[in-house]
Amino acid sequence: MEDRLIELLESFKYPVMRQGSLAPDEDYPQTFFTFWNNDETGEAFYDNDTASVNYSYDVNVYSTDVNLAYSLLASARTLLKQNNWIITTRAYDLISDEITHVGRGMQVEFLNIEN
Repeated sequence: MEDRLIELLESFKYPVMRQGSLAPDEDYPQTFFTFWNNDETGEAFYDNDTASVNYSYDVNVYSTDVNLAYSLLASARTLLKQNNWIITTRAYDLISDEITHVGRGMQVEFLNIEN
């Protein structure tokens, strides 16, 4: 599921990385996405087998441009909804390690029916 999330976010042509994976000596890109897998929970079980899994992620945008952080998160929310992701928390502010960057985030989920 993570690969699909990354693929969708990369369609915006900004870097996408796991939250916290930027090396301490690396400069922040001007605008980028991060994600974090909060949980993968089995939702339905039949005959001792998992029938569906709910994948939960935080999706974040950091940018030196405040307006872009807001609009890019909104565009990502629309794209994810169009691809059957559920938006459980629409948006929130994020702490940034760099004074030059603002952060906005949302929580998304995907219910995957297992074969």
